[in-house]
Amino acid sequence: MAVDTSVIGRQTGAWRVALDRSVLANFAASVGDTSAAYRSVDAPAPPTFTFAAPYWSRLSSDDQPADPTSGGGNPMHAIMGELHGQGALVLHGEQEFEYHRTPLAGDVLDGVQTITDIYEKSSETAHMTFVVMETQWSDALDGSPVVTERFNLIARLRK
Repeated sequence: MAVDTSVIGRQTGAWRVALDRSVLANFAASVGDTSAAYRSVDAPAPPTFTFAAPYWSRLSSDDQPADPTSGGGNPMHAIMGELHGQGALVLHGEQEFEYHRTPLAGDVLDGVQTITDIYEKSSETAHMTFVVMETQWSDALDGSPVVTERFNLIARLRK
């Protein structure tokens, strides 16, 4: 089963999110971190907040970038949707965060997500397709990098 690697390099999303301290405090509490640092005026974003940031973006800023998938559809959704339609189990695989600086309450971040790799592996019982995504979060004021986030989705299809 050959996977279409022509979508490597295509964007799958773009967002602008304003980091509000109440949102950061609620996110921290939701992951079980009750540190007072997340409730301060200059609160840092909890370590994994940028993964959830796209869901907050439309609520935190009306100034959203154009959807890079409009007109052509989201290539990651197309790949995973087709595999899911064939009976594959879709899983969130490994994830990593590289911090260039700590995001803080009051920051406005721009994020762009791109497919950086697609590969396949097989075992005796299953065939797996891996789609690797990378989101670059930058400061909306000066474009400086803030966080680089990488994760993969795995579609596992029984043989």
